[in-house]
Amino acid sequence: MERPPVTDNDRTLSTSDEEPSRDGLREIAATSRPCTRTRLLVAATTAWGIFLVLHVLLTGRWWPWLIVEATPPLTAVAVPLLLLVLTLLLRPVRRRLTTVLVLLLLLGVHLAGYGPGWTGTGGQGTSVKVFAWSTDYWQMSDDKEAFYAFLRRQDADVYLLQEYLYRKEGVEPPHQVIRIDDSARLRAEFPGYQISVDGELLTLSRLPVVATHHQRVPSTGTDWFWKGTKAQRTDIRVGGRTVSFYNVHLPVPFRIGDDPFSGRFYRLFKEQSTWRLRELRRLRTDLAGNPHPALLAGDFNSPWMELSSLGSGTRAHGFRNSLAAPRTWPVSDYRLPRLWRLDWVYTTGDLAVPTYHLAGGESFSDHAAQKFRLVVPNEAPRRSRVQKGGVR
Repeated sequence: MERPPVTDNDRTLSTSDEEPSRDGLREIAATSRPCTRTRLLVAATTAWGIFLVLHVLLTGRWWPWLIVEATPPLTAVAVPLLLLVLTLLLRPVRRRLTTVLVLLLLLGVHLAGYGPGWTGTGGQGTSVKVFAWSTDYWQMSDDKEAFYAFLRRQDADVYLLQEYLYRKEGVEPPHQVIRIDDSARLRAEFPGYQISVDGELLTLSRLPVVATHHQRVPSTGTDWFWKGTKAQRTDIRVGGRTVSFYNVHLPVPFRIGDDPFSGRFYRLFKEQSTWRLRELRRLRTDLAGNPHPALLAGDFNSPWMELSSLGSGTRAHGFRNSLAAPRTWPVSDYRLPRLWRLDWVYTTGDLAVPTYHLAGGESFSDHAAQKFRLVVPNEAPRRSRVQKGGVR
């Protein structure tokens, strides 16, 4: 049987029947794309929120998380800001998602340390000039005269110096340490200062030293470094009060340059991280039992120390008239942007830090030096005096 010929009317009807279906497909595709993007942004926002919660809970408490602590704090601002920009490009704008991301951004700004630093009241009291610096293996490969000239120019009342040691280069295993004794040169360069050494930690004070708290370790081999304290405490008389000065250098969890895909990397990472957390617990314990107000300064080797609580009453200090957080590493040696604050200053009690700035040091170390003024009120708070007298 022959089919009837197709007329122009038939073609017109066929074409008109197909057009609505094509338009419908386009509408479905157009509406599905924003839905997919929204779902992806919601998933990314949820994942980031979960990450921040874990970061707050685990930082300074669980050794595997120390590898995450290597991320610069700026990440806590950059990630929610990027997600917020992408969300605002959606049409229509998702208001609930935008609100959540704004809150995450504000939280990130806080966690990253942006905002005015604590300075204390800065009332009447005795002022102490303090200089804290991680020296990068003393002046092992530097001009010794220039190194000591740099230290003298600081004219500090108290110096808190880390890495008072040398290392062996080109050997296996790497980073072998060498104990040094530069006490004769130190006495010549800093007459009138009292010198206290604990392993690789060196404290110089021209104020009266009331007590030192040396940790006993075997004098042979390298136990002085691997088993020695990483928070040297020196009690110093300031005005009529005793203040504990803690010179801190917490172990680094891993070393840049090691192969992250090797078994040796993860073995050393666990050893270093466990060592770091152990020293952090010791520091917290000592602070909790210390009846004196305290200053802590040095290389803490973590940009997230604000999440690693040192105990109630401890306060971090930074720039007074700037919303930016101090960035102390790296100032030399590494081809990395200067995004990390590894060096910190903390106080307890009624101590104040009215001025704080970074004092160079890039010619000798990969860490910027910290220079600040500590104010110790002439009288202890009334509550402390009552407790000391035994009245309850």
